[in-house]
Amino acid sequence: MVAAFGRHYTLETEDGQRVQAHARGKRNEAVVGDRVNWNTTQGGGETQAVIESVQPRRNLMHRQDLMRTKSFAANLDQVLMLVASQPLFSESQLTRAMVAAEAADIELVIVLNKTDLPDAPLARERLKPYAAMGTPVLELSVKHGREDSLRQLTPLLSRRTTLLLGASGTGKSSLVNLLLPQAQSRVGELSQALQAGRHTTTHTLWHWLDDRRAGALIDSPGFQEFGLQQVPAADLALHMRDFRPLLGQCRFHNCQHRLEPDCAITAAVAEGRISAQRHRIYLEILQELQAQRW
Repeated sequence: MVAAFGRHYTLETEDGQRVQAHARGKRNEAVVGDRVNWNTTQGGGETQAVIESVQPRRNLMHRQDLMRTKSFAANLDQVLMLVASQPLFSESQLTRAMVAAEAADIELVIVLNKTDLPDAPLARERLKPYAAMGTPVLELSVKHGREDSLRQLTPLLSRRTTLLLGASGTGKSSLVNLLLPQAQSRVGELSQALQAGRHTTTHTLWHWLDDRRAGALIDSPGFQEFGLQQVPAADLALHMRDFRPLLGQCRFHNCQHRLEPDCAITAAVAEGRISAQRHRIYLEILQELQAQRW
């Protein structure tokens, strides 16, 4: 599946033909990146494609709050998490996306955009703990450093399926337009084909990065919230990359790394080996996950 507009979908066959489709029944669990089984039916005098089932996935990147689940894409090689120096990115959103990727066993790369702006040094400082824990961090100025941006991104994206994530205002559209100059016209063509037009508020699109169809970029809508209800509270620390080397070293086997005595995590925070901000975000997320669900 290469596009999803509400309950309208675009499928791509093995030979590159694109087919408009809808799902059978009211419940649909297919997302962009899925391989699906489909058939054709007759309806209203026209031949229509109908998705019958979704084939097993390698992984699924999604977020979940108490009310609903939002799936981004499936069968990914990596997630490109775009953050910006202006407006200065939210570490909570970044951490939540990283936890979701870790839980789905998907590699995540942080891309800092707008490095030409005055707040860039502060953004770099805030990203130091993430680089220190082994997360790849790229620095770009998509608007003013197009050639350098392409030089860094091209080998990273080559022959891989990549989901581009980012909150509103990070420059996601500019990055897509840099990598895929025809992207906006493709969006318009799909909107017209699906009769989605201006009523389409959310969409996820698969873009081939080359004529050989060897690498793909999946563009998803921006987000402001990132729930993690899909992650069990007891597993949260396992998905914090900087916490993981110290797990099992606390006095209590069920330590929640709050105020327990002889906690290896809080000791590392006190000594500056783990970012105090990262620990604060961990506690914030843990409280959410432990809250009573009605």
